[in-house]
Amino acid sequence: MDDRQRFNEAVLPHVDDALSLARWLTGNATDAEDVVQDACVRAFAAIAAVRNTDARAWLLAIVRNTAFTWIAKNRPKAVITTDDESLFEQAGLEMVATQTSPEAMLIDKTDAEHLHLAIAALPLSYREVLVLREIEGLSYQDISKVLSIPIGTVMSRLARARNMLIQRIGMAGKGKAGAA
Repeated sequence: MDDRQRFNEAVLPHVDDALSLARWLTGNATDAEDVVQDACVRAFAAIAAVRNTDARAWLLAIVRNTAFTWIAKNRPKAVITTDDESLFEQAGLEMVATQTSPEAMLIDKTDAEHLHLAIAALPLSYREVLVLREIEGLSYQDISKVLSIPIGTVMSRLARARNMLIQRIGMAGKGKAGAA
């Protein structure tokens, strides 16, 4: 089997997962596409040396490392915030485009925005573990391989991430209840 065929069989089935992880790490789809493209080039270059490994976990580890390298090169060191709610509104509308009721659309959009903001606000080490487990569906063992950390650390970070997420969503819910 040549490298191209091995790449097609091992990497291409997991490109959607790679894009999803890259979007969570970079914060937007355009940057995620750049990261995944770079990661695929790296994966293709290394495909001949890979034997008997979980291709999905291997690719996501490459995406993660590539994302951090890309962010270090292309993002300012200072954090920049935005008050442009239209960015979140557009993403929320895309997520609920299949809903029919205006009330359901508004509720879903608001809930999705709160969840997205709560996840994005988590410290990176917790956000990574949460996204890999809850969104990408990786096992603890695969997350351990992707992040190069012990399984116990995966479990503790995941528990902390979930608790932080619950607290953030709970605080947002109290704000809504107080406004009603």
